[in-house]
Amino acid sequence: MAGERKYISAKELKQHDKPEDLWISIQGKVYNATDWAKVHSGENIPLLNLVGQDVTDAFIAYHPGVAWQYLDKFFTGYYLKDFKVSEVSKDFRKLATLENLLMNFQNLGCLRRKAMKSYTPVLSLDSCTWCVFMVFCVLRVLGFIWSSCVGHDSRHYQIMSSLGFNKLAQILVGNCIIGISIAWWKWTHNAHHIACNSLDYDPNLQHILVFSVSSNLFNSIKSIFYGRILKFDSVARFLVSYQLCTFLLLFSRRNIPDRALNIMGICVFWTWYPLLVSCLPNYGERVMLVLMSMAMTSIQHIQFTLNHFLANVNLEHNLFPRLPRCHLRSISSLAKDLCKKHNLPYRGLLFWEANVTTIRALRNTALQARDLTNLVPKNLVWETAMIHG
Repeated sequence: MAGERKYISAKELKQHDKPEDLWISIQGKVYNATDWAKVHSGENIPLLNLVGQDVTDAFIAYHPGVAWQYLDKFFTGYYLKDFKVSEVSKDFRKLATLENLLMNFQNLGCLRRKAMKSYTPVLSLDSCTWCVFMVFCVLRVLGFIWSSCVGHDSRHYQIMSSLGFNKLAQILVGNCIIGISIAWWKWTHNAHHIACNSLDYDPNLQHILVFSVSSNLFNSIKSIFYGRILKFDSVARFLVSYQLCTFLLLFSRRNIPDRALNIMGICVFWTWYPLLVSCLPNYGERVMLVLMSMAMTSIQHIQFTLNHFLANVNLEHNLFPRLPRCHLRSISSLAKDLCKKHNLPYRGLLFWEANVTTIRALRNTALQARDLTNLVPKNLVWETAMIHG
């Protein structure tokens, strides 16, 4: 019959798992995303990580509702024969609906009204001189720009309704003011969200040769993200052994979107920052300014480290990456109930406990690397069990 549906099994879908033959399933319908992967706004890595399987939950988590209307052009005409929705996925999709409600609530302007109220007492301080007031305003604006809410949420396309203004905020905050390439951040961060804390897929954990968060990396596993083997050789053993007191900046050459804007933004940063330092009267004050700026941002880096390795509201953020950070607390209790219902571990640590746990894990890995009885592997050993935090 002409209107009869065509079906393929999950096993048959899995055979289309290559960059040149990239099929996925959403809500039981099979799509060919081979050509779309090349222009996907979230890069092609997230699609390659999920190729050949049902990606409904990931699609719901990372895309706004308007994205559904663009799927039909990639429909293959096939449906997934053995398509089933687990109880965990059903509950997650209910929470995803709540996420959209929270975002709509934000768009009503409630947060803006609250922000205006917070400034009212400041504006009413008649004793404040204009000079002090202007300095306060400048520092306040810089504080907002440097905050993780603007820097992080804008890269998830959440703080503005216009993608153009959002991209401008990304380049301004990331490249121009902080000095970090927003294109590089989005490239790695999207892959991180798709496979959080997976040694094979998550680039946030793949820092061999100089840094290791798990002794499983000593087996020279293959990075799906970088497409090569992460070799653990004698040099890596030495550097990892002292990873608590060493670091190295890594650079790569690749095709990136908005290359000119990213380069221009980095150039802006390396123009205004050295100029600011050079305006100080002597070398002592210049060194102090650089050290103080590093000391202040190090507090935020501690928070970033704890978010990626341990907890805070990172679980909620990875469940709903499009949800602004200010709403994560409101959905935290629901995420805990979801974990409890399906017997999934949900671990929360205090700030100092999280720091101690992170440092202890790095120390244990370093000590294992120093153990010369653990021979450096001569060939690739695939890890069958991936670590999830």
